[in-house]
Amino acid sequence: MIAAPIAGQPEVIDFLNELLEAERAGARVALDTAWEAAEPAMAEIMQGIRRDEARWCAMLLRQIERIGGKPSPRTGPLHDEAMAIEDLRARVVFLNRGQGRVVRKLREMMPRLEDQALYADLAHMLSSHVANITIANSALG
Repeated sequence: MIAAPIAGQPEVIDFLNELLEAERAGARVALDTAWEAAEPAMAEIMQGIRRDEARWCAMLLRQIERIGGKPSPRTGPLHDEAMAIEDLRARVVFLNRGQGRVVRKLREMMPRLEDQALYADLAHMLSSHVANITIANSALG
């Protein structure tokens, strides 16, 4: 098996900014969905996801700046796409797919990182996303 090459600083910064934009979108979707949820349990789950997404946005901002990058000011397209889905359950499924893409991207990039502090933060982010996917799936039945 051939080891993946170590990611250089520009690639890492681009990757972190891509995650930052996705996390911003996810936080907004979760907040908007919590406000619209008729079921208190679903609203609570969405608020928890929103808090996590906001926490990861803050971590990504810190890490981008720490390694010498400039954080993107943009929000990813997931928000507009998700909010076009009127059925809240279908929107949560869509949000979970977005969370799953973040998990996949993290798993692909993490073995290519030399920065142990960044690796540790991204490992926490990965486990949080996996947990949130599981929680949302269980709420969906």
